Amino acid sequence: MTRSLEHFGRQSSKCLQDEPLDAALEKIASGLAVLLGDPEFVNFAFSESDAPGKRELFHDPVTDFYIFAHVQAAGKSGKPHSHGDSWAIYGNARGYTDMTEWRRVNPADEERVVLEASDHYSLRAGQTRAYGPGVIHSTAHPEQAWVIRMTGTNLDKIPRYHFSSKRDEILEKA
Repeated sequence: MTRSLEHFGRQSSKCLQDEPLDAALEKIASGLAVLLGDPEFVNFAFSESDAPGKRELFHDPVTDFYIFAHVQAAGKSGKPHSHGDSWAIYGNARGYTDMTEWRRVNPADEERVVLEASDHYSLRAGQTRAYGPGVIHSTAHPEQAWVIRMTGTNLDKIPRYHFSSKRDEILEKA
């Protein structure tokens, strides 16, 4: 682990304990942007020989957040999803991630979900974005990308929401 990652982890933990969540996530996202500009950290998190996949870099046992390094293969696209009650912060170290944010346009008590794209943008190298609990988003990687993703907990242990075009209606804005 690099000193900059260790410092960032401690600062992020303190921020999550001392600040309201929205403010903490914005501060942490700004700190992640600085960390992404640190060549020592990037060389620790990624190498040219890394195969697509994810690797845990840091876990804070006090607040339970995680930092992962993801090597995303060119052409990979994700479906709309949320992280349930958790939050996430994405940042790119190399390449870019096309992000789409979605909003539900039908009543929550209906089984079939109708989603409409509400925002679309690219996260380029050095850029970050925070997503609070329940925010529906999808990612696409037209080219290989090195992505840092932070999550508020172990997402494999909580209910999350994935949306499927076979069941749900997913509308792109023209």
